[in-house]
Amino acid sequence: MIRTEALDRLPVRTAVPALRRALDDRGVAVLCAPPGTGKTTLVPLVLAGLTGEGPVRRVVVAEPRRIAARAAARRMAWLLGEQPGGRIGFTVRGERVVGRDTVVEVVTTGVLLQRLQRDQELAGVDAVIIDECHERHLDADTVAAFLLDVREAIRPDLRLVAASATTDAEGWARLLGDAPVVEAQGVSHPVEVLWAPPVRPVKPPHGMRVDPALLTHVAATVRRALGEREGDVLCFLPGVGEIGRVAGQLAGVDAEVLQVHGRAPAAVQDAVLAGSSGGRRVVLATSVAESSLTVPGVRVVVDSGLAREPRTDHARGLSALTTVRASQAAGRQRAGRAGREAPGAVYRCWDQAEDGRLARFPSPEIKVADLAAFALQAACWGDPDASSLALLDPPPAGAMGAAREVLEAIGAVDGGGRVTERGVRMSRLGLHPRLARALLDGAREVGARRAAEVVALLSEEPPREYGDDLAAALRTARRGQDGYAARWKQEVRRLSSSLGSGSPGTGKGGSDDAAAGLVAALAFPERVARARGDGAFLMASGTGAELRDSSRLRSAPWLAVAVADRPSHAASARVRLAAVIDESTALLASGHLRVRGEEVRWVDGEVVARAVDRLGAVELAVRPLKQPDPELVRGALVEGLRREGLGLLRWTRDSEQLRLRLAFLHRVLGPPWPDVSDGALLAETGAWLEPELSRARRRADLGRIDAGQALRRLLPWATGEAVRLDELAPERIEVPSGSRIRVEYGGEQPVLAVKLQELFGMGETPRVAGVPVLVHLLSPAGRPAAVTADLASFWQEGYRAVRAELRGRYPKHPWPEDPATVPATRFTSARLKRS
Repeated sequence: MIRTEALDRLPVRTAVPALRRALDDRGVAVLCAPPGTGKTTLVPLVLAGLTGEGPVRRVVVAEPRRIAARAAARRMAWLLGEQPGGRIGFTVRGERVVGRDTVVEVVTTGVLLQRLQRDQELAGVDAVIIDECHERHLDADTVAAFLLDVREAIRPDLRLVAASATTDAEGWARLLGDAPVVEAQGVSHPVEVLWAPPVRPVKPPHGMRVDPALLTHVAATVRRALGEREGDVLCFLPGVGEIGRVAGQLAGVDAEVLQVHGRAPAAVQDAVLAGSSGGRRVVLATSVAESSLTVPGVRVVVDSGLAREPRTDHARGLSALTTVRASQAAGRQRAGRAGREAPGAVYRCWDQAEDGRLARFPSPEIKVADLAAFALQAACWGDPDASSLALLDPPPAGAMGAAREVLEAIGAVDGGGRVTERGVRMSRLGLHPRLARALLDGAREVGARRAAEVVALLSEEPPREYGDDLAAALRTARRGQDGYAARWKQEVRRLSSSLGSGSPGTGKGGSDDAAAGLVAALAFPERVARARGDGAFLMASGTGAELRDSSRLRSAPWLAVAVADRPSHAASARVRLAAVIDESTALLASGHLRVRGEEVRWVDGEVVARAVDRLGAVELAVRPLKQPDPELVRGALVEGLRREGLGLLRWTRDSEQLRLRLAFLHRVLGPPWPDVSDGALLAETGAWLEPELSRARRRADLGRIDAGQALRRLLPWATGEAVRLDELAPERIEVPSGSRIRVEYGGEQPVLAVKLQELFGMGETPRVAGVPVLVHLLSPAGRPAAVTADLASFWQEGYRAVRAELRGRYPKHPWPEDPATVPATRFTSARLKRS
């Protein structure tokens, strides 16, 4: 029996007519509806014709998370007086509850992606709703792009709704082809904001680490909220580990403590969403509770202010979730949970002044995540570089390049980026391409069942209490009775089934340790690592890795590193999950990284020539080369010049002065006078350092190269301008005393440092290449007395004051009132008289 009263109370009902008109006119719409208005539950029922309005149509609702998909389906079924599996069904990875009569199916965006790849027409589907599109998950962005392609090419009749509580409505409207924006007004209750920062400063999050002092403060704030407010408390924390630690600190509170996250058993999730049976509750949740879900009874929210986002270090091949400050949009979503059913309050565990400095929205996943899975989806769709996909944000070129390298290495795409048959099979396994490769290739080596077991461990990292030994974690999962073990066993069944009973290698045996190591190495070939000693390893990628002191893996000669992260302050990655392997397994899994050849490098200030057999950055065998390739030696010497500078050559005072003169002429006159900066000289070593550079074999040989003689090769001899070097930028200038004074060219203007008396009678400032020199006038003792770029003005205005000061200090030298009337001199007055 349809619960009509409950349906009528949902505020989004007022927006339904406008949404219907938008879809009838344009086929697309953006629906903005605050949390709690019923957009996730009423709108699909209306569009499907299950509320008695309009014809019956099949509707697919895409949710970003499994917990949200299950909850939405159960809520809609309840509103119709049914159980899931009738007219309302849901499909998430590893679980499908649908029936012959299912009209509305709620799926995760990942499931919808798989469905689109198999059936682009979405035969039998009349409308798709992409819910919570503001979260900018990569799967949701990809689904939207694929659906727009489908509408344009083969299904113009397919209706598409982008729905969210807080979103960039204008951006989504543009993406959907200027789609109408329909807004629903929510019935929001007031939420009081209380700022509750820690008394003492806490360390900012880095990597996965959260300062324990902040978690202690969050637990204390929950206790405070229980004492000050009525109703249940919903506390937001970044991850499962933090939830567990805060739960431990809440032991003894007068309330039931529940934990809600993506890994929580379905029974626990159902209990939280069903509401309290009597006493008060404290619900500790990750961001899964920000949207899509209504937790009944909540009147108070405690917000830690933290969230988890994916980050990828493409240079090191490391991907991980990272703890970040939650955005302002997330903060609003979380606070809104307290006002869904009645007035409430939110305790924010940070200072009010910090709030304005937070990011407005969470980072779009396409900007920060590993894009290998996205790139494979795009290749399967027929658009390998994703250039034709309608996306709010284009994928970063560097991340796409790294993703294509991974896909090509595992055989998912060919050299042109086109998907292979193997790549299509990988894309349909519902796994990251790396894990799909490990499953397919691992099954041939260790058997389908065992490969599926290891891959299931890698697809959802086991709890920390399982340890860092992948093989030991495998044995723990097999006998485990916890929620993780239950999910793991379900995923093993799914993966084994996807391989099929005829998969090669199903009868092979071998130890768990060998299987775990090989499969992990197949998944992450650039992370095979050889021991350096004392728990330190070097991965094939070139990144160092370290085990914790208590790890039983420290004595292993080789590791296949499955999970590692690198804190921002650390030189090496921390190994969180790995398996012991031997060199033969490393070579089997990572053979494409093996390189044999001559290596001539600049190492620690000298040329080192070796014949090397290496696996990525890991050296397998090395022997010295007695007669290395001269070109490789030359390249090593150039690398030495780049690293240590051109000071490795022999520079005299004259050669340094020549370089400064040439730099001056290049700056003032330009070509054909050469650029003699470090970068330009290093880029043109062949033009000025040959043939000496090609004859050199070691560092000492560089020190014998006369840099000044080499620089003269760059002079513009061909144009004839070279002969004007001394005219345009003379090394010395003759002054009235007869002295030839060196010109210094190191600054913005050439400098002539000369004793004042030697310039008596010189009325105009000397010029070089048309630029007036900066004259440093010196006392008879050679100390600075004045600086001028205009001698004529100095004689008229500045000389009198300088004369008055120096006359007393140096009475033996001539200080005429009119310097133009006496000859310039280097000598004292007495010597002048004698001469």
